[in-house]
Amino acid sequence: MDSQSKAIESAKKYLTTAASIAASAMLARTIVDEYLPYELRTIVSSGFDKLFGRFSSEHTIVIQETEGLTSNELYDASSTYLRTRISSNMRRLRASKNEEKNSITLSLDDGEELVDAFQGAEYKWRLISQQENQGGNRGGDFSSNSEVRWFELTFHKKYKDVTLDSYLPHILEKAKEIKAADRRLKLYMNEYECWSPIDLQHPATFETLAMEADLKKTILEDLARFVKRKEYYKKIGKAWKRGYLLFGPPGTGKSTLIAAMANYLRFDIYDLDLKEVGMNSTLKRLLVGMTNKSLLVIEDIDCSVDLKNRDEDKENESNNSNDDKISLSGLLNFIDGLWSTSGEERIIVFTTNYKEKLDPALLRPGRMDMHINMGYCGPNSFRILVSNYHAIDEHPKFEEIEGLLKEVEATPAEVAEQLMRSDDVDVALEGLIQLLHGKRDEGQGNKGNREDDKDEKLVVVENKEEGLESKAEDHETEKLIVGAVNC
Repeated sequence: MDSQSKAIESAKKYLTTAASIAASAMLARTIVDEYLPYELRTIVSSGFDKLFGRFSSEHTIVIQETEGLTSNELYDASSTYLRTRISSNMRRLRASKNEEKNSITLSLDDGEELVDAFQGAEYKWRLISQQENQGGNRGGDFSSNSEVRWFELTFHKKYKDVTLDSYLPHILEKAKEIKAADRRLKLYMNEYECWSPIDLQHPATFETLAMEADLKKTILEDLARFVKRKEYYKKIGKAWKRGYLLFGPPGTGKSTLIAAMANYLRFDIYDLDLKEVGMNSTLKRLLVGMTNKSLLVIEDIDCSVDLKNRDEDKENESNNSNDDKISLSGLLNFIDGLWSTSGEERIIVFTTNYKEKLDPALLRPGRMDMHINMGYCGPNSFRILVSNYHAIDEHPKFEEIEGLLKEVEATPAEVAEQLMRSDDVDVALEGLIQLLHGKRDEGQGNKGNREDDKDEKLVVVENKEEGLESKAEDHETEKLIVGAVNC
């Protein structure tokens, strides 16, 4: 046998052996994936990856959904970008549809592979998810499973610099363009230590908001000024955030104002239920998990959770230094302590029906910068409501209704309910008149003329020491604005 024949025979043996080893490895991996427990499967798979990684010409980058306590911007951008790269030959996809859109959105399903090309390089994407048991709380009362997800991005190692310097920045930029073109606001609720989102579809806007004109103008100006002051807050050394306290009777439109603020700013809403937060450490994790450009909302804060005052907190700490139960001190740190600097461009909103029940420490400037009294329905608010529900600007009954609204306390919710009871505007207005007459006759909430009423006001609490501009000539004087909002 000549040397050439020997070389060919040797090559055949080498290829046969390599193919046998590869087949055995694939069989072994299949057995590992299907029959071994998760803990052992992870260890064995890691060993396989290290062994064959030495002979591979590929690199793999893992992009986790979260990094520590914070969301991973690159994961979110990758998810957005890859939805635009879905091809018809992919076998397994996820489908979803938003009520406001006619089209169906497709995205990667677990384990499915997508191939993308960029500057002559080929990139393989895979979405992987697994369930993780978070264990119980300190009392061992419950345990929960959470889904952990990540992308695996695989490419030839010679394109490593291109990937890091050009491809991933390209994905971030394209994702911003896609989101700007198709921005859907989210409403988040807290569940254990995580946020769960749904699309925010509340239609409230400042244009349709039944609010007294001066109050609406003041809030809009404050919001517009806030979003333009990134460099200003940085210059004065303060976290880029602003606090609003909405207080007043039920039905005066506190929740609707929040939705209008979110739609105006294009901010997501994080609705924090303190009853679901058992520990201060959980509170911190939720704060860090929020995105920028968001509204943090705690509704009915006076009855959401039993927050002890600071003196009681200190006493409890001395009795049990390991007690991490949620406290007023923890909430204050959450609002304006070191943890408040974990994000920027945030609005914090508290609502309450009883402002007097709140600890003064919650209300000082720097925590709740603006105190907005959500009052009863006035003439201007009524006209906005009737325009919304019946598309009219004038009616013979308006004068009588506006006179009654100056005498009795009726919430915008009560007025709106009467206006919705009939499509016939005459019938609806007559029902409202009867309601207002009944309130007056029963003597409920007789207030006298609203022009002399100084109880309904917007309290602008601002502190020069914090670098915030003053709206009033005297900081000791509260700015009085009569206002009400449709709920």
